[in-house]
Amino acid sequence: MNIEQQINQLREELRQHNYNYYVLDAAVISDYEFDMKLKTLQELEKKHPEFYDPNSPTLRVGGEVTKNFETVVHEHRMYSLDNSYSREDLLDWEKRIKKLVDGEINYTCELKYDGASISLTYEEGVLVRAVTRGDGIQGDNVTTNVKTINSVPLKLKGDFPSKFDIRGEIVLPYEGFAKMNQERIEAGEEPYANPRNTASGSLKLQDSSETAKRPLECLLYNITGDKIGITSQIESLEKARAWGFKVPSESKLVHSIDEVLSFVNYWDEHRHDLPYETDGIVIKVNDLQQQEELGFTAKAPRWAMAYKFKAEQASTILQEITYQVGRTGAITPVANLDPVLLAGTTVKRASLHNADQIEKLDIRVGDTVFVEKGGEIIPKIIGVDFQKRNQNSKPTLYITECPECNTPLIRKEGEAQHYCSNYKGCTPQIVGRIQHYISRKAMDIEGLGGETVTLLVNEGLITNYADLYELRKEQVVPLERMADKSADNLINGIQKSKEIPFERVLFALGIRYVGETVAKKLAKHYKSIQAIIEATEEDLVNVDEIGIKIAQSVREFFSVDENKELIGKLLGYGVQLEISAEKLANQTDTLQGQTFVVSGVFERVSRNELKKLIEDNGGKVSSSISSKTSFIVAGANMGPSKLEKANKLEISIISEDEFLSKIK
Repeated sequence: MNIEQQINQLREELRQHNYNYYVLDAAVISDYEFDMKLKTLQELEKKHPEFYDPNSPTLRVGGEVTKNFETVVHEHRMYSLDNSYSREDLLDWEKRIKKLVDGEINYTCELKYDGASISLTYEEGVLVRAVTRGDGIQGDNVTTNVKTINSVPLKLKGDFPSKFDIRGEIVLPYEGFAKMNQERIEAGEEPYANPRNTASGSLKLQDSSETAKRPLECLLYNITGDKIGITSQIESLEKARAWGFKVPSESKLVHSIDEVLSFVNYWDEHRHDLPYETDGIVIKVNDLQQQEELGFTAKAPRWAMAYKFKAEQASTILQEITYQVGRTGAITPVANLDPVLLAGTTVKRASLHNADQIEKLDIRVGDTVFVEKGGEIIPKIIGVDFQKRNQNSKPTLYITECPECNTPLIRKEGEAQHYCSNYKGCTPQIVGRIQHYISRKAMDIEGLGGETVTLLVNEGLITNYADLYELRKEQVVPLERMADKSADNLINGIQKSKEIPFERVLFALGIRYVGETVAKKLAKHYKSIQAIIEATEEDLVNVDEIGIKIAQSVREFFSVDENKELIGKLLGYGVQLEISAEKLANQTDTLQGQTFVVSGVFERVSRNELKKLIEDNGGKVSSSISSKTSFIVAGANMGPSKLEKANKLEISIISEDEFLSKIK
């Protein structure tokens, strides 16, 4: 056997032993024997660098340093899940999906692990990229760190597709977390708060050898890609397991909501026996064709639902109520609490929402309050232990002036929150608007974070987001923690933001009620900022899915002279405030006013490409058939109930080829 063959054999042996130990939990050799084989391989690789392999088991120890994590757009978006808390919620969900798909519906139940979401990309069986969830559209490339996790296969075995993504959670088992905290306490350092945040933070460590020291595991649960040859979710879990992934064995195929609830009830009781944190169950429609039929809302798949375990509660003392000012001037009261451990997290603060909530619960400083952490990330106060209330306590008087600039607060009729009207001079509003402008879903300005924005405003260098484009390197270098290279990155990031497309710029402007989806609708309809500025309230309401509340807010924003001046400045700096000519060239009004339902399996284009073609040509895509449907684009295996409903409503059914001819 020559040296190359010896090296390759050792690599293959170590991969198998690694899989046996970390995935199957069934080691066949001792730790000592494993270490000796690894040491032999390291020595051979050192002597023969010509046989270097970036996926060698010896490179699991890390050592590569990453200063800045590259932002990567997900090829397939990572959606969040809708939540449910009761049998009624699940039955409502089932009722909705049964209207949209034909045939019997079976479900896959899986445990919902509480970790850091990750997307792994494999090409020809080799791990090429690991990206954090981020905002679902784009995340951070953390491949170097993820490669140090032993349960992540660097090379696959078996009949895997040539390219696919697999999604899962990076988790920190309780045992490993406890050991890490014990070591920190012995070293006189603060213990970590909870396994989830520690796992997430581990992925962003600059030195991958530090990540390698942490006992992280990767649990996989969802394969995504084109033409992957899998027909059901339960099959995908079995396939992933066979290819070498660590796939939890607790998943189960069930046939009714009652069976789903039995699974939920069992694990609600037994979850504390598991080695990892869990906070619920994920229920998925098992059939992948039915999943494709159901599609997605703007935020979540219609074919999946998270059932959250009952909220955990704790009681503690309310020490103080403080007030925060948001970018719109909205005031949020915050309860500052005696620290209390809740659902694995030390809770010190909780939102009190508004004056009505404080009055309704009669919350007072010094009260013993009940804190709950359910489906929400931010804990909330749900009640007061009146038996423990001090007899001398006084009702809470809500503030009447802004805590930052002392401007008298206003509360509009029909609104729950109080507002500071000092739009131009209230620092948190100014900072908040700029922070929103630079955020990832908006302008995504690399090298510029929230703390730096605060510094820039406090130093008087900027007073609005248009001022960013006038910043010079020599102005920002003297700022705290701003080195020469950081200043270059900031200035370059600001310049690069001029390439961000119009719909994201529109979202970045911070118009109240104009979120990502509304911004896309308005940008697509009006094509330029000037057309939106000139649109009347009546015009705006006539745009698909734009209601009176949004229309009034848009008109109010553009009626402010300062906002129009900002738009003028942004235009002058070259920010994209109209749809580019290239994008316009791909859009037509051919299908204007027509609504389409897409059903079945297609050959020439994918379902998502078909939907995009409809929207790019002025049409609207609907998930369900109604009297408003203009056409059904039918592929193979269109459901019989859809066909029956289409015939009953006399809706035209066209093939994929007929549709493509229609838009030429």
